[in-house]
Amino acid sequence: MDALLKGLPLTYLAACDYRKTGKNWQAILPASSLVAAAQRLFKAGYFLEDIGALDCVEGYVVTYHFAPFETAGRVAIRAIAPHAKPVLPSIAHVFHGAEWHERETRDFHGVVFEGNPNLVPLLMDPDMADCFPLRKDEKARARMRDILEIGEVRFCAPGFDLMTPEAPAEAAAKPAGDAATA
Repeated sequence: MDALLKGLPLTYLAACDYRKTGKNWQAILPASSLVAAAQRLFKAGYFLEDIGALDCVEGYVVTYHFAPFETAGRVAIRAIAPHAKPVLPSIAHVFHGAEWHERETRDFHGVVFEGNPNLVPLLMDPDMADCFPLRKDEKARARMRDILEIGEVRFCAPGFDLMTPEAPAEAAAKPAGDAATA
């Protein structure tokens, strides 16, 4: 995976325990690198399994699961779309099946995929275009590092601390029993 993503501005790369997570690798990229990563995976013989999102404190963590046809090596590529403007580039021109997955993610979370050729509601009533049932109230959002498996970190960009374990001093400063912020 290191070689496949080499040269892209990665934010985070980790090897994962497949038996525990169902994937071998996970990478977090800036939105501007999504299309290039998808193109590389396509050329390397990967197919797109699905696209989904989590509404976290940091924004909408959009996950793209890819797997190769012939060998093991399931990969999760992630990008964070900010709550204020949840927009990511579409990969539908690379993986044609992405169109439906992007539409579903838009239906449930409101993430817009720029360049999707048909970003109309797929599962939601078109009259409910501004109703996103999987968006959370701000107080209900968890941090991505508390939801996602950290894995065996192979690369972490300087200053990127969204997937690092909480420092003991930070944890001690929280009031006991405050599960909403833990």
